Amino acid sequence: MQALVGFSLIQQFTKLAMLGAEWVMWLLIALSILSVAFMLERAVLYRRLGDDLEKLAEELRELLRSQDIEGAKARLARSPSPAAMVALAGLNDADRGAEAAEEAMAGATARVKLSLERNLVFLATLGNNAPFIGLLGTVIGIIQAFDALKGQQSTAANAARAVGDVAVAAGPTLDATSRVMGTIAEALVATAIGLLVAIPAVAAFNAFSRKVKSMVSSGETLSHVVLAHLKSKHVAEPIVSKPAEKKAEKPAEKPVEKPAEKKAEKKPEAASKDAKDESRESAKD
Repeated sequence: MQALVGFSLIQQFTKLAMLGAEWVMWLLIALSILSVAFMLERAVLYRRLGDDLEKLAEELRELLRSQDIEGAKARLARSPSPAAMVALAGLNDADRGAEAAEEAMAGATARVKLSLERNLVFLATLGNNAPFIGLLGTVIGIIQAFDALKGQQSTAANAARAVGDVAVAAGPTLDATSRVMGTIAEALVATAIGLLVAIPAVAAFNAFSRKVKSMVSSGETLSHVVLAHLKSKHVAEPIVSKPAEKKAEKPAEKPVEKPAEKKAEKKPEAASKDAKDESRESAKD
C-alpha cells in the first residue's frame, strides 16, 4: 500500500507521452512499406493467374462431348487459372460419380479462395487502423505541447513575482504560445501520415476483393461444364440397361406358367369323368 501512495496514472502516461510521437510516424512508414509490398505481390499474382476462360470453357466442352477425358485433364493442367484447378479436381474424381466430383470441386474452390485472399486481411486491418495510429501520434504531440506550455507559464510567473514586473511574464508567455502552436502543427503530421497510409490500403483491398470474387465465380462456370457432362452421362446409363433386365425376366416366367396351365387343364377332365361314372351307375340301377 505504501508503494501506491503518491502514484498517479496521469503522471505515468504523461511521462510516456514525453518520449515523443516520432516513433508513431516511423511505425506508420514501416506499415506503409509492408502494404505496398503486399499490393505488388497480389497484383503480380492475379495477373499471372489470368486466362481466357471463355475459350477454355468452349474447349473443355468439346473435349468432354467427344469423351476425351484425358485430353480435358491435360488442357486444364496447362491453364494457370484457379478455375481450371477447380474443374481438374472434379474430373479427377469423375469415375466416382457426379456427386463425388461436385464435392471435390467444392473443396478445391475453398482452397483456391483461401490462397487468393492471402495478405488481404493485412490491407483491411491497416486501412481501418492507420488513421487511429496517426491520431495517437497527434494526441501525444498535443500532450507534449500543453505540458511545455504549463512549464513555461509557471517559470514566467515565478520570474515576474521575483522581479515585480508584469512585462517580464508577458514575453515568455508569448514565446511559449508560439512553441505550443508549432508542436501541435508537428503533431498533426502524424494524423496526415496515417490517412496517407490508410487510403491506398483500403482502395487496394476493395479492388483485390472484387478480383477474388470474379475468379471464384469463373471457377463455378467451369464446374458447371464438368457437372453437366457427368450428370448427362449418368442419366443415359439406365436407358441402356433396361432392355437387358426385361430379357432376363422372360426365361424365369416360362417354367412357372406351364405347370399351372397343365394343372388347370386336368381338373375339368377329371370332373367330367366323375360325372360320366355317376350317370352310368344311375342307369344300371
